[in-house]
Amino acid sequence: MSDTEMRPVLIGRSVSGKTAAAEEGVSAREIGSKAAQLRVMSLLGLRVPPAFVLPTALCGPVNRDDPDALRRVRVALAAGIRFLEQETGRAFGDSRRPLLVSVRSGAERSMPGMMETVLNVGLGEGAVHGLMRLYGDPRLAWDSCRRLQQGYGEVVAGIGKELFETRLSALVAEEGVTADTDLDSESLERLVADYGRAMQGIGKPLPANPVEQLERAVIAVYRSWEAPKAREYRRLNHFEDLSGTAVTVQAMVFGNAGGASGAGVAFSRDPATGAPGVYADFLFDAQGEDVVSGRRLPGDLSLLERRLPQVARELVAGIAQLEAAQKDMQDVEFTVEGGVLYFLQTRAAKRTPRAALKVAVDLVQSGLLTPAEGKALLAGVDLDKIVLTRFAGEETPVATGIPASPGTVAGRAAFDSETATQLAGRNEPVILIRHDIATDDVAGIAAATGTLTAAGNRTAHAAVVARQLGRACVVGCRALTLSEKDGKTVAEIGGHALSAGDWLSIDGGTGAVYAGRREVVTVRPETELAVVAGWSE
Repeated sequence: MSDTEMRPVLIGRSVSGKTAAAEEGVSAREIGSKAAQLRVMSLLGLRVPPAFVLPTALCGPVNRDDPDALRRVRVALAAGIRFLEQETGRAFGDSRRPLLVSVRSGAERSMPGMMETVLNVGLGEGAVHGLMRLYGDPRLAWDSCRRLQQGYGEVVAGIGKELFETRLSALVAEEGVTADTDLDSESLERLVADYGRAMQGIGKPLPANPVEQLERAVIAVYRSWEAPKAREYRRLNHFEDLSGTAVTVQAMVFGNAGGASGAGVAFSRDPATGAPGVYADFLFDAQGEDVVSGRRLPGDLSLLERRLPQVARELVAGIAQLEAAQKDMQDVEFTVEGGVLYFLQTRAAKRTPRAALKVAVDLVQSGLLTPAEGKALLAGVDLDKIVLTRFAGEETPVATGIPASPGTVAGRAAFDSETATQLAGRNEPVILIRHDIATDDVAGIAAATGTLTAAGNRTAHAAVVARQLGRACVVGCRALTLSEKDGKTVAEIGGHALSAGDWLSIDGGTGAVYAGRREVVTVRPETELAVVAGWSE
């Protein structure tokens, strides 16, 4: 490895002129697509928190515990943190103006939710009080600290999420509130102390030294490249040629800083159908993982337009700018802190084959793409298999959820990925049914013809994966409950009992759920297919 390969790539306001020119040839293969797109957004003039990137070339050696690679990580982190301190005017671990960072993965090609992220890194006791002074908000400080404890605990220390979730649920019940967003600063301070005792009790405490936190978080994110879900995703998508992930370390902006703050995900077009118009999910007083995990039900763009209209206008304009620059439909992650919009990520959006067809046709007809470029955008899409489906006849659904990926399918109920895979192996159509879908369920999503969840939202990572794989998906079905009976999972939906192997039908375009097996009718999108055929002529 050369020194050039190992030095961190810098992204920020002061990175221009000679530095930008010197890094012009840095590719997504070297720094990951996430970091490459951060540079694009910054050069377009969008507001991007400063960041630095450790390259993909370090991934393999770090995962082999190569001493030289681990030394290079420490050297690169020291240089990168100095850069972030200069950019932000803050100091890492400081008790007055603390710099906190996020640590994110990013391979050459997008793998949404398959690797790990740790937020709020750099919070020690002094920095917690410094964050209070800086923002005048004790709740922000304690909320960020408990999020770091859980993120570090799960990703770096390998602690099961139950240790944190059970204590959080108990505190919410004790305080008589409905959700963690309703907990006040005093309650969150007690939760931080409770988490700390629990982590200490099992010998896996959060390090007090912010540099140690950062080094361990970076190594853990590199190692998430080898996680079973990441391996399975690469197999399903034929990404075996990728050499590893890069790691992006970025200055934190706080979506959990009160009522004029929040986090969101937005698509430049509907990823299910390809219809034009910004398609967004947004949570006030939240950090990004709250949105993509699907644990909370977000609002849409109209919510942002009502409460923060200037931010909504900037978001729509920025997304249009990105789609025009990238010449493709975009998937954008963003945070709002104190009414100020920050762009955190953009990438070519995962979409259904039906949406891919419409997007390509629309972009060519708008003049943004040539017919040849439109055909290239459809590379890998089997046009002969694109169909629109609907159920035959009329029937009243037993429940309705949020449509997340189109398709009308019937299948046998499976309550875990292993069962879904087994049934699919016997050529049985399957609907994977879960309370919520984690990215660990990627094998089950791929095996099933459809997915149904009680919780979640349309931009959660699992819904993104379902769309990319062309699987029907309905999320946030509040009428669905799951429980254990005689050691087996059973469900009830709209007053109908459901056991493993029972038939169920879902419509991922409308969110409707039906008991039993319904007949499916298919139709071809002939008009758009004829347009594409005309490009060849």
